[in-house]
Amino acid sequence: MPVHVERAELPGIGIRHDILTDDGRRLSVVNFRDGGREIAISDEDDPDRCGDTLALTDDEATALSEVLGGSVILTQLAGLQEAFAGLQMEKIPVRADSPYVGRPLGDTKARTLTRCSIVAVVRESGVIPAPEPSDVLRAGDTLVVVGTREGLEQLVRILNGA
Repeated sequence: MPVHVERAELPGIGIRHDILTDDGRRLSVVNFRDGGREIAISDEDDPDRCGDTLALTDDEATALSEVLGGSVILTQLAGLQEAFAGLQMEKIPVRADSPYVGRPLGDTKARTLTRCSIVAVVRESGVIPAPEPSDVLRAGDTLVVVGTREGLEQLVRILNGA
């Protein structure tokens, strides 16, 4: 079910985005003009009557968006796997002995050689959705990849230096 997001200008303050949850609570994200951010939970009928707020630093906001965004991407990809015959999603670990550790993702030429798409890199510090070719691979990363079974197997061989 699509989620409706309301946007409200807060004169002199910034912008508030509201999401009404299924259980009737209103989740608001306020982006202040000075760059600050707050998350608030308020009453469904009165977004100005707030139960609690949580101020976030830039790093905290980034980490939260990566965690939430990565979860959404993985859930949506799982649905794709069921929707399209022949399309597979796999989580491929980057081993410590991979020749691509410490090198940019683009060096693997994954898309060109395998026709697979690396849609996220999962690491201890968070998720990188839609990674750039310049993102550097680390030992212990997990690549979330979409492609054919043959392409995925070929990518594993490439990452392992075979």
